[in-house]
Formats: sequence, structure tokens, C-alpha cells
Amino acid sequence: MPATTTTFEALSLAIIKGFLRDRAAVFFALIFPLMFLVLFGGIFDDQARSKVDLVQVGDVSLVDDLPEDSREAFDDTFDVTRSDDLDAALEDVRKGDADVAIEMQGDTLVAHYTQTDQVGAAITQGTLRAFVDGANIAMTGSPPTYTLETEPVEDDSLTTIQFVTPGLLGWAVAMSAAFGAAATIQGWRQSKLLRRLQLAPVSTRTVVGARVTVAIGIAFVQMAIFLGLGAGAFGLQLSGSWWMSIPLLVVGTLCFMAVGLLAGAITTTTEGAVNAANFMVLPMAFLSGSFFPLDAAPAWLRTVSNVLPLKHLNEGMLDVMVRGQGPGSALLPVAILAGFALVVSLVAARLFRWETA
Repeated sequence: MPATTTTFEALSLAIIKGFLRDRAAVFFALIFPLMFLVLFGGIFDDQARSKVDLVQVGDVSLVDDLPEDSREAFDDTFDVTRSDDLDAALEDVRKGDADVAIEMQGDTLVAHYTQTDQVGAAITQGTLRAFVDGANIAMTGSPPTYTLETEPVEDDSLTTIQFVTPGLLGWAVAMSAAFGAAATIQGWRQSKLLRRLQLAPVSTRTVVGARVTVAIGIAFVQMAIFLGLGAGAFGLQLSGSWWMSIPLLVVGTLCFMAVGLLAGAITTTTEGAVNAANFMVLPMAFLSGSFFPLDAAPAWLRTVSNVLPLKHLNEGMLDVMVRGQGPGSALLPVAILAGFALVVSLVAARLFRWETA
């Protein structure tokens, strides 16, 4: 037992040193994903508090005569710029410098919007319609029968960085695990190290255990850096069951190591293995919500997304890290990722060849 432990530790240390000496591996495992976190964190910082940019052309009596409480709500919703030039206001909307331009034509409020952002346009139209309806009720002189109260499903502390971080972390872990496994299996095969290890008094279980341990350790380092940077620089706050992201991260690492093993099994060079892993992981990141949500995507695309393991890793971490769901919400993603890892590993083992030629 002591000899086995010593061999395991020696192998693990050798793998870690090889990882740290490979600057490209360190860059793509840690620096490259962090660049995306900083980029998206900077772009979306405080976006949750953004207003609709509205250009008010001339006198708009409906807006100017709003009751005090309605006017306060209007000012909280819209960032109003006044203009007397309708053509210039329409050009601002057309170029995307403003979301909507409004003017009064008799008793009609006319809102000019662009169709390039249909979701934003629909939200703006619905909001303006609500103010128009409110103004109509106010003009009758009698209180309305019904009132509307809206409450967001998330608390006010949540910002966009809350939703960006788990997806980018999932992508970073997937990329590091897949690339690392693909490069390792091909590198060891080309250097004949696999054959030497097979002949050495070292069990296959020890070799695999060392490689898996290092990969999981790298994933934990990625997690610590991501959460530390997100909390320190962008105000990231985690929900109470965030610790369930740890087993998700472990099983996710195993899942994408299997993807890397498959990439290494079907290729004959290290470059080919890494490119194959990239071909598998990068499109999956776009289709799994790592970079942006898929809520507005076509139904068929969301269906495709549901069969991808990265989607379940991302959703599981979102549930326990951000959405405030309990530990049980992570069980199904863990089971899906474990099943995917098992199936892909069996396929990779079936296709694997000891020699490259």
C-alpha cells in the first residue's frame, strides 16, 4: 500500500509539473476563460439597473400630465431625452442610440421603434401601453377596480454577473478537462509512455487515478479563481446551496475527460486530438448557454441543447449557485453527466488503439 501511494503521488506530481510547464495548457485552462469572465462582467456590470432610452419629441401631454406616482414610475423605467426634431430622433432609434421615440398626434401616442431588437421592442411597447392605460383610467376620475403589482422572481441583489459566472465556469472546466485528456492520451501514446507504464509495476488504476485527481484539482482551482474574481470585482453573491456545485464540478470534469479521451481515441496526433476536442466543446458552449441564454432560441435548437452534457452542467450550477434551489436540484444533472461520462468512456475504450499507426 505505501508503494502504491508513493507511485500515485509521483505520477500526480509529474502530471502537475507537465501541466504547469505547458504554457498553452495553463493559458487555456485558467487565463483564457478568465478573460471572458472579465469581458462579460465589465460589459454587463449593472445592466440589471439599465433603463429604456426614450426620445420625447416635442410636447407629449400624456407623459407630461402623468400623476406624481405614475411619473415617478415612468422616470424609473425610461431614460428620457427631449428633442424637437422628429427625423433626428428616428435616426437615433434606427442606429440603436435610442430604444424608442415618442410623439403625440392629437390624442394618440405614437411610438417609433426598431425591429432589429424584437424582444426589446415588445417590452417597450408593453410598458408604454401600460402607462397609456393608466392615464386613461386616471382621466375618468374614478379609481380603477383592479390594481397591478409586479415582483421579480429574483431578489434585487442579483445582477447579470450572477448568471454569467456559472456558465463560463462550466465552459472553462469542460474545455480544460477535454483538452487535457485529449492531449495527455495522445502525448503519452506518441512518446510510447503508455507502453512503458503498461510494462512497469504500476496498475492502470493508479495511472488513471492520478490523471483524474489532477484534472479535478485543476477544476477546483478554476472554481476558486472564478468565484473569487466574480465576488471581488463584480459583486457575485452565491445562494445557500452553492456547495452542491462541488459534486457537479467533479462529475462534469469526469464527463468532459471522457470527451477528451474520445477525441484522443479517434485521432493520431496531439494537435488532431486537441482540435477534435475543441470541435466538440466549443459549439457545445454556444448551444448550452455558457455565453448567452437560449430562452429566445427556436424550439428545435433548445431541444438539441437539452441533449448536450454542458447544458446540464450549466443549469445545475445555475440552480444551486444563483437560483436558490435546494441540493436536490443538482441530483438529476449529476446523474445525466455521470451517465454521459460512462457511455462516452466505453465508446472511447472501444475505439482506442495503443499504437498511432
